[in-house]
Order: sequence, then C-alpha cells, then structure tokens
Amino acid sequence: MKIAVLGAGVIGVTSAWYLAEDGHEVTLLDRREAPGLETSLANGGQISAGHAEPWAKPAVVPKILKWLGREDAPLLFRPRADWKQWEWGLRFLAECLPGRFEASCRALAGLAAYSRRCLDELRGRTGIEYDALTLGILHFCTDAQDFRALSRHAEAMRALGIRREVKSREECLAIEPALGASAARVAGGVLTPEDESGDAHKFTRELARLCAARGVVFRGNSAVTGMDHDARGIRGVRLAGEGTLQADAYVVCLGSYSPLLLAPLGINIPVYPLKGYSVTFDLGAAAAAAPRVSLNDEAKKIVISRLGQRLRAAGTAELAGYDTTLNPARCEAIVARVRELFPPLASCAVVDRWAGLRPATPDNVPLIGRARYPGLFLNTGHGTLGWTLACGSGRALADLVAGRPPAVDFRFLQ
Repeated sequence: MKIAVLGAGVIGVTSAWYLAEDGHEVTLLDRREAPGLETSLANGGQISAGHAEPWAKPAVVPKILKWLGREDAPLLFRPRADWKQWEWGLRFLAECLPGRFEASCRALAGLAAYSRRCLDELRGRTGIEYDALTLGILHFCTDAQDFRALSRHAEAMRALGIRREVKSREECLAIEPALGASAARVAGGVLTPEDESGDAHKFTRELARLCAARGVVFRGNSAVTGMDHDARGIRGVRLAGEGTLQADAYVVCLGSYSPLLLAPLGINIPVYPLKGYSVTFDLGAAAAAAPRVSLNDEAKKIVISRLGQRLRAAGTAELAGYDTTLNPARCEAIVARVRELFPPLASCAVVDRWAGLRPATPDNVPLIGRARYPGLFLNTGHGTLGWTLACGSGRALADLVAGRPPAVDFRFLQ
C-alpha cells in the first residue's frame, strides 16, 4: 500500500520504519525541514520501561495543591480561556482516583517492555548509534520521607510485574559515584537495571536515514493543513502550498497537534500539550566528574542523562496550551539543581535551553490503532514516554495496518 505518515518525530519515524519493513510504499511528511526537530529534539533521553507510569496518581493531588502559584513547580497549570485545557485537567484529576492509576500502569508497563525489546532488536540488526547507555536508571531521593514513600511504591510496582530494586545511600553512590559530591545529601533510591538512555533526536535522525535506504520518501517543509474525506474514508491530505497528497492509508503522528487535525473530521481525542523544558551542558574537561547512569531526581522531578560529552537535564510539565515560549525561571531552576547535585560541573557551559510540547493523554496511555474512517490510523498521545514507547508503538502500528494482532497486550484502538 501507499501510506502517508504525518509527522517525523520519533513516533512517526519508527512507524515509517516498520511500515517500510512490511513492504509498504511510505511517504513521511513533516512541517520542519528535517526529522526530529520538535518534541524529539531535546527530551530527557530516558528509555524508562521500568518507570513507565502516568503522572496521574493519588499521591500527586496534594502535591499539586502545594505547587500552586510556584513558577518553578514540577507541574504548573496556567489557566486559559480554553475548554480543552479545563476538560483535560478534570480528566487528569479523575485518573488520580484509586484503581485508575494501577490500570494505566499495567497498560504502559506491557507496551514499554515490548518497546524496549523492539529497540534492542533494531539496534542489533542495524548498529544504529545514538549515544546509548544501557546502565539502568537510578531514581534517587534527597529526602528521607521521599525515600520511604519511593520504597513503598517500588514494592507496589513489583506486584504489577515491574522490576524495581530499592537501594541504600551507599548503594546509590556505588552505582553512580558522581552523586557523592552532591550538596544535597542522597538518602537512597530505586534502580531499574534494565532501563537505558540515549539521544532521541540522534536516533530519529539516524533511523530516518535508514528509512530512506529502504525507500521511504521524506518530504520536509510540508505542513499538513487538513484532510479531505467522505463516507468511504480519507481522500487525501492537504499540504500548505503543495496541493493534496493521496495514499491508501494515513497515519497521524503529529503529537500535540494531532487533535487539531482530527477535530474537523469529528474525531475528538483527549490529547493536550504539556510543555516540558530541558537544559544541555557541554561537559568539556569536567566529563570525568559527570554522571553516566541516567538519573531521576525525586525532589525536583527532573531527569538527567549522559549523552556522550553532553549532559541533558529535563523536566517539569506546564499546562499552558500551545505556547512554546522559553520560561527562563524554569530553565534556571533546572540549571541550579544540576549544579547543586554535581558541584564539579559548575563551570560547564549551558549550550542549549529548550522547551517542547509533549502530547499527553490524562492517563498517559497513548492512542494507537484505527480511527473511525477507513484507512486512517493514529499513533499519538505518548506524553512523557514517547522515546520509551516509540519502537513498540511503531511495530504494533505496522501490525494493525497489516491486519495482524500485535505481539503485546494493550488496548489498541479498533
């Protein structure tokens, strides 16, 4: 079949890869000049199958109340005259009810583990390079009360089949010696030894190159402005200044912009942008003092990943519509925390400050599968887990397009 994949972030490119592997004639469209230049550009770098859980959980509600009015809060709500924002927020709170969190965790854990296996297999077959480190992820605490809560949570997650190892302070410092210099004393942590890290943008760019070798056609600077449809299905996608492109099937991988394209078709999906921030340091001569194990900082809700000679720190979630303006206060809070945790890196230059829109569903479970029109498929709504879920989502999407049952238990769209 001729298939048009709309959006060339990590989700769109992995979808194109697996569709091309099935022998389809794939065209990959993006409004930017090259793949991976939006949400996949500068994320936290973690492939966190062991931490694949939604933000929405009972314990987060009192924290949200505590964070109200704080510009540096990990989760910040900026009220707008936008019903979609309020609707998403109310649905998020509903997902915090007991029982909902556990159901979402099970769905995400299965897809995340499958995705990690797909990535391993792809890396083994292609030799793709993206500053990968397979050292696990250490989720550490600098507060004893947080450590006790994290330890209890790890036990609950093990009951759901998610492997998490509780580590003492001494064990945390043995796993990542760079934390020994921290001005904030580490109390303990939880290790997910099978997790990984790597540069999602570099992966997306390299996989797009491999896609081209398989015959995938990339059309950059091609903004999708709408879709023509009738009772028989989608008749084509309208491109700004380029007319209409027709295919046998269409896969929507437009991240936060997916609901804007789908709404005129009468398809309303619960996806809303959560703005996240990242800061990238050039390690230079301080590289030996920098962490290598990917880290989650429980106190500040930021993630830290080593990407070759760079260090990426990312986090926070801002419910502020489609505004991508960089907030200096939120970036500087991340910079200050990294320098507090790793004093030897105080002289390292910040080479990039970035803000991007994560396409989040209230329960953080993505939407993958068939839409209401024949030949229309969705692969969107991955929230903070796009890099983690990318390969599994792309492979499952290709299975669904081919009419095969995916090799993972997940609530796919039918």
